[in-house]
Amino acid sequence: MTLIAIDNHLGVFAAIMTLAGLSFLLERTRLGAQLTGTVMVILAAIAAANAGLIPHSAPAYGFIFSYIVPMLIPLFLFQADLRRLWREASRTSIAFLIAAAGTVAGVMVAAALLDLSSLGVNSPLPASEREAAVVGLFASTYIGGSVNYAALGEMTGLNQDRSFFSAATAADNLFSAVYLSIIALLPGIAGISRFFRTHPKNPEPTQALAEPAAVTAQSLCLAITAAAGLVAVSDALVAGLGLDGWRYVILTTLTLLLATLFPGIRIWLAGAFELGVALSFAFFAAIAAGADLAAMISVAPMLIAVVLILLTVHLALLLVLGAVSRLTLPELLTASNAAILGATTAPAMAAAKGWKDQVTPGVLVGVMGYALGTFVGSALFKLW
Repeated sequence: MTLIAIDNHLGVFAAIMTLAGLSFLLERTRLGAQLTGTVMVILAAIAAANAGLIPHSAPAYGFIFSYIVPMLIPLFLFQADLRRLWREASRTSIAFLIAAAGTVAGVMVAAALLDLSSLGVNSPLPASEREAAVVGLFASTYIGGSVNYAALGEMTGLNQDRSFFSAATAADNLFSAVYLSIIALLPGIAGISRFFRTHPKNPEPTQALAEPAAVTAQSLCLAITAAAGLVAVSDALVAGLGLDGWRYVILTTLTLLLATLFPGIRIWLAGAFELGVALSFAFFAAIAAGADLAAMISVAPMLIAVVLILLTVHLALLLVLGAVSRLTLPELLTASNAAILGATTAPAMAAAKGWKDQVTPGVLVGVMGYALGTFVGSALFKLW
């Protein structure tokens, strides 16, 4: 028995959106800014479900997983013009590819040292496939972000183990915040900075991002229309070509083609990215509501070990290969931030550190991460 009944579909959905909205507000506080809104919404949903305020499972959650989650990919990728990425952020793009390689190496080392098949036991996957699923899941989120995490969770079936999925998300975001603090300090450590090329003291900013287009009712409606249409076309191709399991790869490919061939689409669909961020909070609240607190705590030590190994290898490989490639620390750290935390924090850190020429590349390579995350995570899962 819960305060909001399982069959009160609108009530459950309203509760999930309320938790998402409150998390955005709490993100403005000092504690909320450190934890991030994603962690806040996860913790709030876990608390609400385990306190009996909202159900652990409900048809309203199924609606979010089935219809909202697939639309997140196009909403995030409508601004992913690949030609613009190379033109305005070529050196930072190379740094990002090194960062992505560090993530892949990190998750492979973690898989070699730990028994990842013990995770996700309540998913439909047999033990022999769980390790591959966990590898793909963590690779996708530490190259892209929440949208890739959601895609790999559905593709592998790991999202059906709500306790594991919620715990993994919380560990991911908590340690990402710690990682951000660490990389922000690295440029001031002489023992590290002397191995890298000197970054210009007063760098000229790259071509500034165009003035943001006005978000209107029309642009939001068109964004939803385009996202839903791309999901429908992708599902039709999957069914027609018999490509089960490749839904998100096809959806990502179609969206990238559209964004690159018609770069003006990011103006026509102004507000799509922000809408995607808002809906991703609803997704995390829905997945966290299914978590049993005791089960979640039981997998926490293993998840902490996975994240610590992954981030340590990622950073070590980033610095070694970055120094060999003659890239500067600001380029490498902006790219690493974009991979681990996403397209919103990378430009913010660059601006705060005075790296004016890395603000625009930080946004662009963050968007590239959303594009690459699903491809890399899917490939690792299929090949493992």
